[in-house]
Amino acid sequence: MPTCLICRQPPTKRDGYDRCGRQRYTCRRCRRDFTQLSSSAFSGYRWPAEVILAATRWYLRYPLSARQVAELLAERGVDVSARTVLTWVQTFGPLLAKESHRYRRRLGRRWYVDELFLCRGGKKHYLYRAVDQRGQVVDVLLRERRDLASAEAFFRRAVKRWVLEPDQVVSDHHQPYVKAVKESCPGATHIRTGVHRRWGETTKSIERSHVAIRDRLRGSRGLKSVTAGQRFLEGFEAMQALSRGHVRLSQLVPGYRPALATHQQRVRAVVAAMHVLGARLTKAA
Repeated sequence: MPTCLICRQPPTKRDGYDRCGRQRYTCRRCRRDFTQLSSSAFSGYRWPAEVILAATRWYLRYPLSARQVAELLAERGVDVSARTVLTWVQTFGPLLAKESHRYRRRLGRRWYVDELFLCRGGKKHYLYRAVDQRGQVVDVLLRERRDLASAEAFFRRAVKRWVLEPDQVVSDHHQPYVKAVKESCPGATHIRTGVHRRWGETTKSIERSHVAIRDRLRGSRGLKSVTAGQRFLEGFEAMQALSRGHVRLSQLVPGYRPALATHQQRVRAVVAAMHVLGARLTKAA
């Protein structure tokens, strides 16, 4: 039997059913009613988790606007506004990214770092990104300025997230990277392509990985704020990791064999993995 969400005590009394037909329990200690789904992150929302996850997946995976996603839902009998779709993406995108992080493949120790310029209404935002030698995204961080503080914040965040320091960091000639790598990753060898070009070092791998986010934002109005942009980018990179095989889908989808799967089977596996991850999302304590 589920425990109370407030006092964490097991219930001792059943109290009928809610309007959806779910068994309701009453905690004798705090007198609160709850069901088995009360701890879910989707509890309290009008539409079921399947609808919210579908809208979130469409918006993060394809170059669709929130209004276009709302129209696709309307064709299926779900009437929501574009603002509601954006709220779902902002809320559940980072949660899904955090949950999928547990199933990510092992990260490499050679990181390629670069920053991406994003403009909206004449105002620039700077997206710091890094990938390992196999193309797996290490982390993303959106900042208002392109300076030493931003570079250090990015490396500190990436190291803390993975509990791992790289052996090598490859970057362009951007000067703040020199001190940022030295302070945040003291054991890493910093290779600057502007200095070691004769050795054949290049940042093409990270520059090619920018294509997906550029394509996604090309048809939109850009990122309005740093906070909202960061939440969107975390969800976007999580969807990219699911689609590109950087997440172990076989651990989330029983019977899925990635080596033998067709493109259609891989798409269905991503959808199934989204539902598994969504079922594990809980409300913040």
